[in-house]
Amino acid sequence: MHKLKSILILSIFPLGIPFLQDLAIICDSIVRTNHEITVGANKITYEAQTGFQPVWNEEGKTIASIHYTYYKRTNGGETETRPLLISFNGGPGSASVWMHMAYTGPYLLHIDEEGYPLQPYGIKENPHSVLDCADLLYVNPVNTGYSRMINKDIDKKLFFGVNADIAYLSQWINTFVTRENRWRSPKFLIGESYGTTRVSGLAHALQNKEWMYLNGVILVSPTHIGIAREGIVQVANRVPYFTASAWYHQRLSENQQSRDLLDILNESERFTLDELLPALAKGAFLEDERKSEIAERLEQLTGIDKQVYLDYNLELPTSAFWKLLLKDQGYTIGRLDSRYLGIDRVDGGSSPDFNAELMSWLHSFTPAVNYYFKNVLKFSTDLKYNMFGSVHPWDRQNDRTGEQLREAMAQNPYLKVLIQAGYFDGATNYFDAKYSLWHLDPSGKMSDRLSFEGYKSGHMMYLRKEDLASSTEHIRKFINSALPTADQPARY
Repeated sequence: MHKLKSILILSIFPLGIPFLQDLAIICDSIVRTNHEITVGANKITYEAQTGFQPVWNEEGKTIASIHYTYYKRTNGGETETRPLLISFNGGPGSASVWMHMAYTGPYLLHIDEEGYPLQPYGIKENPHSVLDCADLLYVNPVNTGYSRMINKDIDKKLFFGVNADIAYLSQWINTFVTRENRWRSPKFLIGESYGTTRVSGLAHALQNKEWMYLNGVILVSPTHIGIAREGIVQVANRVPYFTASAWYHQRLSENQQSRDLLDILNESERFTLDELLPALAKGAFLEDERKSEIAERLEQLTGIDKQVYLDYNLELPTSAFWKLLLKDQGYTIGRLDSRYLGIDRVDGGSSPDFNAELMSWLHSFTPAVNYYFKNVLKFSTDLKYNMFGSVHPWDRQNDRTGEQLREAMAQNPYLKVLIQAGYFDGATNYFDAKYSLWHLDPSGKMSDRLSFEGYKSGHMMYLRKEDLASSTEHIRKFINSALPTADQPARY
């Protein structure tokens, strides 16, 4: 009866109405369904729960309605002590659809083995879902997915900012964990892109304000998480990504092109650290001969003509690289995944007209998620599912999330961190991710709890079938490695 009641009530709102009126019901409702999938050789039965849970202000008044989806395995032992993996995407105005529908969840998009859209649009079972080792919670922050503020008079500053986002979501998680009786469960956070900023800060807030301790944090295609890498570091760190993209599109010399990707990336990384950074540090006082040598090495490692690098004083912008790499073929390459190609109005200019990879992804994700909630999870609403919602202006001041993650690790001997990144991601490039890993804990005393995995794909590495299999296996191993043995004390 409760399930039917929820479905009926959620269906009464006219299309496009952005704010919810019946707070007692629409802000706190659940639809439950039961399912089964096969992961590897194991049949997994599970309950799917999707609905709304409120956000309250300090006076106890409901100010927002957060939509979530929760998968609880029903044939995997005691629920109270099973790991719980809490998932956020980024933007910061992006819904949790990406990892939900293409990575860790029980269903996948109908796409080809490289991640390109196929028709008819739809979904299929995910044989690599991590539901076999952890229950899953996907959360849509305010104005993403079906989540909304209650009315237009609510102060956006309560939600739209680095620290405001962390503050209300940590309280929301506390309520969810209490309601679902998951306090005894080992808990993990996973965030993608800006979601890595979010979960890094949440790790600290959950421990220090909600007294909820974690076992692990997974950063997928991480942002800078407040770790400074401006100036010449930012310029230099993009070069290994240039190398990866040039290798993929066969723009290197025949001798270089025949090498394995990881082999040539090792060379590009060494050049970046040992030669390019010292050269850039000299600025205008770099000797002409040395400047020419560096430009020539850049051409060899990135497929972009030496003279272009000289014209840019060795500081080629990433946007120009996307425009120039395949200019002679009439294509641009994707920002978040350089495997994707675009066509611009003119070949001139300093950046592509559009993000080719994002257009491709929206092509398949949008129909899939709208179909999935209505037809599989039996969740009906006339609210629009915001793939991207307006969260502007977003307050980026005082972003200490990397330091907060370090503090959380220092406070909690159980806590481990895994970083996953695609070699062909030009927005949050893999070498920046490595740099963040190196600088997350300057003391080096927790380096054995930090790990990195790279993939021959882009920002959403899991769209490529081969990388979906390996990246989900890395998550399983990480979760299992972060589970202490029975009665193992949390102590140094």
